[in-house]
Amino acid sequence: MKGQDNIIVDKSFNFAIRTVKLYQYLVGNKKERIMSQQLLKSGTSIGANVREAIRGQSRNDFIAKLSIALKEASETEYWLELLYKTNYISDNEYKSIDRECKEINRILTSIIRTTKSNEQDF
Repeated sequence: MKGQDNIIVDKSFNFAIRTVKLYQYLVGNKKERIMSQQLLKSGTSIGANVREAIRGQSRNDFIAKLSIALKEASETEYWLELLYKTNYISDNEYKSIDRECKEINRILTSIIRTTKSNEQDF
C-alpha cells in the first residue's frame, strides 16, 4: 500500500467516525436501532480491516484483509441506501456519505488490483 496507505487509512478512519455519528443520530433522534447497528458494524469494520491489512503477514494476507474491507464497504452502501429509501436519512445526508463510501470502494479496488498485478509491492 505504498503511496496510498495514508489516504485509505485516513479516509476509512474518518468514515468510521462519520458512521458512528450517524448511528448516534439514528438511535437518538429517529429511534431506529436494527439497520443503524448493521451500518455501524460494517462502516467501522472497513477501517479496522485496512489497519489489519497494513500489518499483513504476506501479500496474500494483505489482499485478503483489503478484500474484506471492500466487502464491508459494499455492505455499508447497502445499509445507507436502505436507510435513505426508508426515509431515515435525507437526500443530502445520503448523497454526502454515500459518495464518501463509494470513493473508499474505488480506492480499495484500485489497491487490490495494483497489488495483485505488481509482484514488487511486497
